[in-house]
Order: sequence, then C-alpha cells, then structure tokens
Amino acid sequence: MESSTAIAVLSALGQPSRLAAVRRLLVAWPGTLRAGELAEACGLQPSALSQHLAILAHAGLVHAERAGTTMNYQADAGAVRQLMAFLARDCCGDRRDLLGSLAGMAAKLEDEPAGTPAQRRLQPTFSVLFLGTRNAARSIIAEALLRKMAGTRFTAWSAGTQPARQPMPEVLGRLKRLGCDVGPLRCKPLDTFTARDGPRLDFVFVLGEAPRKAPGGRRGGPDFGDKAIVTAWPLPDPNGYKGTAAERGVLVDELLGMVRRRLETFVNLPFASLDRRTLTRRVTEIGDLAGERRTLAASPVA
Repeated sequence: MESSTAIAVLSALGQPSRLAAVRRLLVAWPGTLRAGELAEACGLQPSALSQHLAILAHAGLVHAERAGTTMNYQADAGAVRQLMAFLARDCCGDRRDLLGSLAGMAAKLEDEPAGTPAQRRLQPTFSVLFLGTRNAARSIIAEALLRKMAGTRFTAWSAGTQPARQPMPEVLGRLKRLGCDVGPLRCKPLDTFTARDGPRLDFVFVLGEAPRKAPGGRRGGPDFGDKAIVTAWPLPDPNGYKGTAAERGVLVDELLGMVRRRLETFVNLPFASLDRRTLTRRVTEIGDLAGERRTLAASPVA
C-alpha cells in the first residue's frame, strides 16, 4: 500500500460514524448489509449514512451493489489487510518490539487470498428483535443485555406492538447498575422493523402477546421476511403490576434473571452446526426453561 493510499484510508476511518459503519460491515463480511439496517445499527439517518459511505467507498473500504431498489454494502477485507501490513511493515519497519504480534499477523493476512481463510476466522453475526407490548421492560431488558453479553456477534433491537412513551425507570436504573449502556434505549413501534426498508432480521423473540394481524390489518401476523426465525419467549409484564415500589423492584430483578438465563443459552448455541429446523426447535425450547413455570419469586440479579 502506498503512503498516499494509507493516508486516505486512515482519514476515512477517522470519524466515529464511518468507523462504526466499517466495523459493522466487517463483522458481517463476507455478507452484506442493506443501507437501512446499517443506518439503524449505526444510529444514523439514511441521508447522513450515504455521505459517509461515499467517503468510505472512495477510500476503497466498502463496495456497493444494487438489488432492485435496495443498496447493499460490503466491507473490502483486502483493503483492511493491506492497511495492517502497511502499519506493521512500511510504517514501523516490522519492529516487533513496538508491535508485538501485529507484524506477524499482518504478514499472514497480506499473503492470504481474500476468500475463505479470513471467512473461517469470523463468527457469524445475527440480527435479533425482541418484541413486547409496550417495549418498556421485557424487550428493553433483552435488547440491553444481549448487547452487553454478545458484543458485535449480535445486533439487538426491541419494539412494541403498543409502544410506551419511555422505558420503565426501574428497568433503566437496574440495567445501568449492571453496566449496560442505557443511552440508546427507547420505545419503538413494530412497523419500524416490518417496513420495506427495515433491517434484515434473523431472529424475532415475542416476549409478550403475539400480534394477530400485520400492519394495515393483513392476516397472518407481521411480515419479518422469509429468513427470520420467529418464536415465543413468554415473560411476565411488570408494567401491569400494581404492588408497592419495593415489590415492583423485586419483580424487575426476577425478570432480569429470567432474560439473562435465556440469553446465555441462546448465545452459546452451536449456530454453525445446526440446520434451520433444529435451530428453530432449540430457540423455542429456550423460551420454556425448566423451573420457571411459576409465579415470580425473589432471585435478585447480582
């Protein structure tokens, strides 16, 4: 890689939104992400994202392809390899006392073809929607915990069939104490994810009552696409509980534990070795964990 090219690549990456977009695309590589789902994942408006993607494309970091009326984007893994090799070899003279193992890793990556070897090292990434009624407690908890537990392996969202104005304060308080980032959490309508330009979904977990009709009154429920695995993880709704503040807090703590146990099982599934039918059965079984068919009792989350 020439110095001028490296400068252009580093300049393109030197902005938070562009760096976030490249990171999301690298996790999805060799797959692609639609413009709408990439914008949602990065917390950007589509118009703002398009400007950033144009800069990244000019630097050779991403490629775009059109599928009908949709634009799909893919990271250029070769450009990333070349940048790593430049930093290790050309920029720092392959000085291992400065770079540790980076130099050797960069040399190995530079010598590999842009196909299967790097692909094998990447873990699959999945897009998950947690669907509740008001999107104020159960689904918000699941979204926040999955983001904290699984990092970039999963893209987590939540929505409600009748979304509230804001999440329950008790829920946000406990999530914050658990170290979750509560800043992005908000109550969102279901049609955000069923619209034509909505994000691609791999899993939809219905935590409340399943909607009986799709938006616009169509029968058959919402359309999440033909790829999504949709199943029920029924959980109690603390929004309807009328007890004291202390009792309500205990219920939220219990709910946190129930969600966390399900997610720990889910993220550790051997996704690569399961066919769709088996995977559907396994994630459905998670929704009915043994020992939890009972009235909530106190089992606070540490």
